[in-house]
Amino acid sequence: MVLTTGCQDASSWLLCSATSEKPNSAGAQGQFPIVQNMTVTEGGIANLTCRVEHNDNTSLQWSNPAQQTLFFGDKKALRDNRIELVRATSQELTISISEVTLADEGMYTCSLFTMPVKTAKAFLTVLGVPKKPEINGLTKPLLEGDQITLTCVTSGSKPAADVRWFKNEKEVKGAKEVNASGKTFTVKSSLQLLVNRHDDGVAYTCRVDHVSLTATHEETTQVLEVHYAPYVEIKHSIPAPLEGQYLKLECVPHGNPSPDPVLWTKDGGELPDLDRVIVEGRELTFMSLNKTDNGTYRCEATNHLGTSQAEYKLVVKDAPTTSSPSTASPAPTLPDNTGPLDSKDLNSAVTGNRDPNALPGPPDHALIGGIVAVVVFATLCLIIVLGRYLARHKGTYLTNEAKGADDAPDADTAIINADGNHAHAEEKKEYFI
Repeated sequence: MVLTTGCQDASSWLLCSATSEKPNSAGAQGQFPIVQNMTVTEGGIANLTCRVEHNDNTSLQWSNPAQQTLFFGDKKALRDNRIELVRATSQELTISISEVTLADEGMYTCSLFTMPVKTAKAFLTVLGVPKKPEINGLTKPLLEGDQITLTCVTSGSKPAADVRWFKNEKEVKGAKEVNASGKTFTVKSSLQLLVNRHDDGVAYTCRVDHVSLTATHEETTQVLEVHYAPYVEIKHSIPAPLEGQYLKLECVPHGNPSPDPVLWTKDGGELPDLDRVIVEGRELTFMSLNKTDNGTYRCEATNHLGTSQAEYKLVVKDAPTTSSPSTASPAPTLPDNTGPLDSKDLNSAVTGNRDPNALPGPPDHALIGGIVAVVVFATLCLIIVLGRYLARHKGTYLTNEAKGADDAPDADTAIINADGNHAHAEEKKEYFI
């Protein structure tokens, strides 16, 4: 009884060999054909190899899924110019199939003509290459507010390809649909858009990824063209115009189609004094400003979808005047207030340029500290002077009782002695005439 094993899984690479009942003779051991599954891309080359470890000059044969013999040993049996012999020995038979098609996919059999015949089967998988994708549903130009559906279609893939959308290289999600067509698949992906002016110039790319595209991927790109009504802005060369200065106003319209030319007006009428005011394309230039140029300047742009305008109000201010060197500057005056001066008030008094709307600044701590130090110093000086004055007038003062108390036995005697002393003192007075 002969047992034959084959390879039925087309998605894996397996070693396939034929087995039989254990032979009775040692010379028959090892006579088993060994093959391998193959996967090849459509249009490529498939090499089918059958090997035998030990062979007693028994012939090897390859046959196709229709059981047609391709090669018997080194002898070609099928007239197909795509099939060629690569190597034929007693232990190996290798053939090649070029320009492989999806019809070549299937189970191939290698036979070893022993008694009984031993076989091994290898499955050839052919990958269908997806065709370059096509984007449908885009019309040019689009109008702002249009709703469109972009559809990307690719066919001929096996297995089914993966289709992805990108908006300026950033992936966006589409609705995918897969349909079988014989052995291959057709894949379609749809993307719905509500276009606006910001979509003008945006590139949408449909990219196809597939196992057969190992080094790259197929893709198609379409760039949107969206027409929309203009909007206008005015740019100015200086922020605060002064008399005698140069000023350039530029009208910048945005729209598709581009609105050109633009129309400049002043206060709803024509521009005055075209010798000083120059109009070149979208630019309005004042060579030397004066106050007669004051007014509202309007720029207007139009395309077939609408009109837009922008305004610039020009107010020319006096040029700064410089004082004569012989004119003396007024002396700085201190601010009229009752509170202590801070550094800001002092600076304003010196410069003569105090802002009447400025908020009062924080207190000057250095000034306050100086005032406190002066007060403390004056107090110390006063204390020292008073102390010296009291020390110089210090003495001993005796009452009448005390004056006679040294030699008196009692208080009355002390008083009498004191009076006596007084009388004695009166006696010593001298009179000069």
